[in-house]
Amino acid sequence: MSEPAFEIGADGIDVDRIVAEIQATVEAKRARGEYADPGIARAELQNLANLKDESEFLSFYLECLRQSAFVDINDYEIVERRRAMSGVLVSFKRLIWKILKFYTYRLWSQQNQVNGLLLTAVENLDNQYRSRIKELEERVHELEGRGADSSDSV
Repeated sequence: MSEPAFEIGADGIDVDRIVAEIQATVEAKRARGEYADPGIARAELQNLANLKDESEFLSFYLECLRQSAFVDINDYEIVERRRAMSGVLVSFKRLIWKILKFYTYRLWSQQNQVNGLLLTAVENLDNQYRSRIKELEERVHELEGRGADSSDSV
């Protein structure tokens, strides 16, 4: 039997109760249809598959960050679901959007810059650590080889 990837625990915390509550909440949401979107199901299946392989999880996570780091700053269609006065409400919302668009775009573009910089920093750290780990593994392998050679000559 394999060991879990991580364990949760602290004094005074009933982990089994918390896990049971989370599972009950998920089941209730599933029953209400909140997880019925096929995209969510595919994403979660992929997450679960990647969580099993710890060595590839960070690569998977970074790819997810690359895909979602930037805010979409394009216009979107304004709709109203309520039937009463829907035309007036849509017109009012469009007017508000025209007034606030300049400020919203500035905010979104600044957020995109910050997100891009943070993503780049995390990717660079990952590359540095992967490179350093590879160097250390090669060094350990070399030292183990030397140790085996010296024990053979004795």
